[in-house]
Order: sequence, then C-alpha cells, then structure tokens
Amino acid sequence: MLPLYVTSGEPAGIGPDICLHLADRVDERPVVVLADLAMLAQRAQVLKMPVELIEYSGQTASSEKGQLYVEHVPLQQAVVMGELNPQNAAYVLEQLRRSADYAMSGKSVGVATAPVQKSVINDAGIAFSGHTEYYQEFAGVPRVVMMLATKTLRVALATTHLPLRAVADAITAERLHQVIDILIHDLKSKFKIEQPNILVCGLNPHAGEGGYLGMEEIEVINPVLESYRAQGIQMSLSVPADTLFTPENLKDADAVLAMYHDQGLPVLKSQGFGEAINITLGLPFIRTSVDHGTALSLAGSGLAKSSSLNVAVDLALDLARH
Repeated sequence: MLPLYVTSGEPAGIGPDICLHLADRVDERPVVVLADLAMLAQRAQVLKMPVELIEYSGQTASSEKGQLYVEHVPLQQAVVMGELNPQNAAYVLEQLRRSADYAMSGKSVGVATAPVQKSVINDAGIAFSGHTEYYQEFAGVPRVVMMLATKTLRVALATTHLPLRAVADAITAERLHQVIDILIHDLKSKFKIEQPNILVCGLNPHAGEGGYLGMEEIEVINPVLESYRAQGIQMSLSVPADTLFTPENLKDADAVLAMYHDQGLPVLKSQGFGEAINITLGLPFIRTSVDHGTALSLAGSGLAKSSSLNVAVDLALDLARH
C-alpha cells in the first residue's frame, strides 16, 4: 500500500500539533508525516500527548492507534513555538519538495498539507507565493485550480493570490477556459460526478448590471460560459455573487466558480471553518490541505483543532481509492 504523505508545515505554528493528532487514526494505508523527529517528540511532550513516533522506512501497513509514522526532515535551527525563523524556511520547502517528488515518481498516492507561513519564506530570500503555486511549478503544468470544499459546498477560484486591482486584467477567455476545463475534468475523474452542475459568479457587483457596472461579464465571461453551455455542460451564465450563495441556488450545484479569492471563500469558510479543506485541481497527483493558517499564538497550547487536517486526509484517501 503506497503511503499518503502529510507535510507538517511551519514548525513554529500549529502544524506539528495537528499532525500529532493523526496518531488517533487507523487508516487503510500508511499516513506519513514529514517533520523533524526530535521537534515532533518535543511538541508531543509539551502537549502531553503519549504518541509513539515511528521512523518511516517503507512500511506498507497502517500504523496502529497511538502511533505515528514520521519521515525525518532535519531542521536547520531549534524551534521556538510562536516565533518565526527564516533559517527554517528551507526546512519547510524540503517538506514540499519531498512530498511532490514522491507523488510525481509514484512513491505515494499524494499529499495533504499543514499550513505554512509565506512571509517567513520570503524573508529568507526565497520567492514563494504558496503551496498551490509551488506544486504547479514542480509538476510543470500550465494551470492549476484552487478549490475549497465543505461537506455541502465546493468553491473553485478563477484567480488565487492576486492583489484585487490585478484581478480584472487576469480574467481572460484563455484563463477561464483553462480553469473550467480543469474543474470539469477533475469533478468527473476525481469526484466521480458524471455531469457536473457549475454555478459561476460574475466579477462585478450585480454581474455588471448589463454593462453599467462593468463590461467583463458581457465581453469575456459570458461568451466563455455560452461555449460550454452549447456543448451541453450544465453551467450558469455569470450570477451576482451576492445572491448566488443562497440555499435555493446551491441546492443542485456541484461546484461554484468564483472570480477571485475573497469573493467565494468567505462564504465557504463561514459555513464550515475548521471543517473545510483545500484541493488543488489540475495536478497529476492528489493534493489536499487545511483551510487555516499557522496560528502561531496557539502553537503548543493544546487549543489547536485538528478537524480540518483530518478531513483533508480523509478526502485524499478517498480520492486515492477512486
């Protein structure tokens, strides 16, 4: 049984804390945490968690309850909980590199990721805009799609980590075709939805109000959507975002395509924060992630919730079965 790898993320944050809670699970295949063994053991001691850490060396059986497989990734400097250290940025990136390499080379079924702190990696002089972009570059694919999901709602993004003033210029017919093609493909292949029904947010208030509040819907977005509808794809034209997320509209939708990060994700996170997960579509491997940040102030406190990581691992294993 090939393993699922879990990156423990920023060592000064809650990533190690929530990864230790994976010892409560018994899964069908090995779940392996990428982390510094000594740091993880120290964090378990701080949290008073009696976890048996087992160095992973290719075991094919799942660990037992109370045990956790760990592949050792050495830290550059000792960790002070809650305090970022640029000297450990390379440690965080090594977790990502290994997880991507194993997935791409067929040594794992994929990866679930704990949170990283983008700022400290950039402070170390390393250009880094996020997990999603890192895995895209590693895999060498032209486009990936960030999709967050709860048990009842999936929201994919046409653009991700862009300043708001850059979003309108980024909404091109080419980008929309790439994003929608990936979204349809992965809903069918990874989620086994034979005929996805997709709702699409307009970019502007009131979806442009017939051109009075912006022309992007008329000139770019709706012509692209019409081309899919002509192929028999179940897809709306651009819908005002302030009314799209109503129970009546969402009841038959398999996914929502939002034009930018803060258009769709606040709604999704308000419905299921702590239970939502991030899925990167368009990669040649499975990648899921938590929906929260590093929460530096909670590191080692015992207050960090592991629910999102558990859901991310659940989904990754479920997608692996598909």
